[in-house]
Amino acid sequence: MGRVTILLLCLLAGAVAVRGEDPYLFFTWNVTYGTISPLGVPQEGIFINGQFPGPNINSTTNNNLVINVFNNIDEPLLFTWNGIQQRKNSWQDGVLGTNCPIPPGKNFTYRFQVKDQIGSYFYYPTTAMHRAAGGFGGLRVNSRLLIPVPYADPEDDYTVLIGDWYSKSHTVLRQKLDAGRPLARPDGVLINGQTGKGKDVKPLFTMKPGKTYKYRICNVGLKNSLNFRIQGHQMKLVEMEGSHTVQNTYDSLDVHVGQCFSVLITADKDPRDYYMVASTRFTKSVLTATGIIRYTNGNGAPASSILPKAPEGWAWSLNQFRSFRWNLTASAARPNPQGSYHYGQINITRTIKLVSSASSVGGKLRYGINGVSHVNPPTPLKLAEYYGVADKVFKYDTIPDEPLLEKATPVTPAPNVMNITFRTFVEIILENHEKSVQSWHLDGYSFFTVAIEPGRWTPEKRKSYNLLDAVSRHTIQVFPKSWAAIMLTFDNAGMWNLRSELAERRYLGQELYISVLSPERSLRDEYNMPDDAELCGAVTSLPKPTPYSI
Repeated sequence: MGRVTILLLCLLAGAVAVRGEDPYLFFTWNVTYGTISPLGVPQEGIFINGQFPGPNINSTTNNNLVINVFNNIDEPLLFTWNGIQQRKNSWQDGVLGTNCPIPPGKNFTYRFQVKDQIGSYFYYPTTAMHRAAGGFGGLRVNSRLLIPVPYADPEDDYTVLIGDWYSKSHTVLRQKLDAGRPLARPDGVLINGQTGKGKDVKPLFTMKPGKTYKYRICNVGLKNSLNFRIQGHQMKLVEMEGSHTVQNTYDSLDVHVGQCFSVLITADKDPRDYYMVASTRFTKSVLTATGIIRYTNGNGAPASSILPKAPEGWAWSLNQFRSFRWNLTASAARPNPQGSYHYGQINITRTIKLVSSASSVGGKLRYGINGVSHVNPPTPLKLAEYYGVADKVFKYDTIPDEPLLEKATPVTPAPNVMNITFRTFVEIILENHEKSVQSWHLDGYSFFTVAIEPGRWTPEKRKSYNLLDAVSRHTIQVFPKSWAAIMLTFDNAGMWNLRSELAERRYLGQELYISVLSPERSLRDEYNMPDDAELCGAVTSLPKPTPYSI
């Protein structure tokens, strides 16, 4: 065989190898402060590449995302990718238990692959109440052409970021929390950074008559559950946090903090403008924002001033939750169709009950879980574990699986780390003894939300579980004086954050970390620490540990 022939064969082999690798998407983010006035009052906001809210990330399943973040604000910064599972890669999770924050004037490159999660998500900054200033944006994972979704391609795809908002800056809010005082009620609600009030309000979206559109609705707020609805139009629910759902239609949807829904809207009404509406739920005083949807053939005919009303009471919201079902016949970006994972037939190896509480510590408000209010040590928990100095930084299993807590029980500030055995199937009960709605999120995983019911949980309550088609998702609400049950297999090695999505509660300690260690220390189970990872705390000057291998 001649040298030219060998060279051609080598080049062809290289071409095949290049084509075989999943595509890369590259982003460069310049994070800065700027002045915003979403409620008519100038305040300091956080911009990404000059945008508030931040830019949408539009990806396709199996894409590798490379996001180079330049921190040009005056405080350390981290971003998390809410709901993206980060398989084997908690190094990219962007929370203080896994990462040293990006110092002012420095940059860090996030590298992760979006897999098996066709759906709607968002990102936001996790440090120092920065979320109250902006820095959030939509993140969508589209289906590859080879993987059909259970509905026709929409005419267009819109991201709708709804959330409550404070007119005071994030630094003022943080100072109030640091002083041990709770936050007051928010000052307003935003839809894509706007209230929809005032003169010369421009439409957020347009629709062609007869066409169907996908709207991805995410609650990126700080405190309040919101109800979302569109004047005169029904919404067909098709996806929820990475899972295709049974396609029921709704006049409105309760979207709790941290949650995302995808709905289909058909432009089949009279040609004119219509209001989309987001308003607070379970609050004495209702805050409302609007956004205009314009029919392209409507000639700018104004929307009716009569806004559709929101439902009343949390019982309505509970019944809506019960109507959500996983679509067992839909294909998905994984080897087997959705629903083939028969979670209801797996033996539970451990039951963990988590009860939230609030108390005063040193005259200052703190929130806790099972009597412990989480404190982030100077050394991130994951780094301490990886470098073999965990015993000098934190203790495992600081809380019991079955707490004996009453409302007046004080909380203890400490790093709150729970150790869960790799690949075990666990039941977690989230119990709410308080009078307000809570919202909980778990990084690194999706879980089956098998029940939400009023009262206290007991083992007999398992009779009410949905063990067939509960939706697999990553954020779940718990209603007042109620409990929620979730189930999942802890098969994703790493250090993962379970947190209240309510910013005030999380900032004041209502979170914990779950350590899922692979005994083999193998690259088959978990990636090594990135070479450019920031070091801080007790590991700053330590030699790098021996990397994992296959």
